[in-house]
Amino acid sequence: MNNTDKEKSWTSWFEIPVRDFDRAKAFYEKIFDTEITAVETDELKLGVFPHKEVGCALCYNPEYYQPGETGPLVYLNANPDLLEVANRIESAGGKMVMHKKPISDEYGFMCVFKDTEGNKLALHSKK
Repeated sequence: MNNTDKEKSWTSWFEIPVRDFDRAKAFYEKIFDTEITAVETDELKLGVFPHKEVGCALCYNPEYYQPGETGPLVYLNANPDLLEVANRIESAGGKMVMHKKPISDEYGFMCVFKDTEGNKLALHSKK
């Protein structure tokens, strides 16, 4: 068996911890110019991003979800050009950590930001 037999999308779902659900929801709706669906269970509040394959949700539960800037760095899709999203981050209450820079001709561009909850995330685009 070779590695091409094991190639797949390694991400199926991810969650972004939040302290203030409404603030985080407003931030992500503004920077991505989209609507996030609020879903509440007995134990947590989710803000589900519109998605086709890989899903993402904001998650509020002070016992299980603690925002922060350490841990895995998740890259959010900002195609066609991440500047369209990045240029809205600071006006939405976030902070740029690393401005747009090339990864490679093959892999496109990236930048890193902190959201309103203190999470460090990245944006990726092909151009």
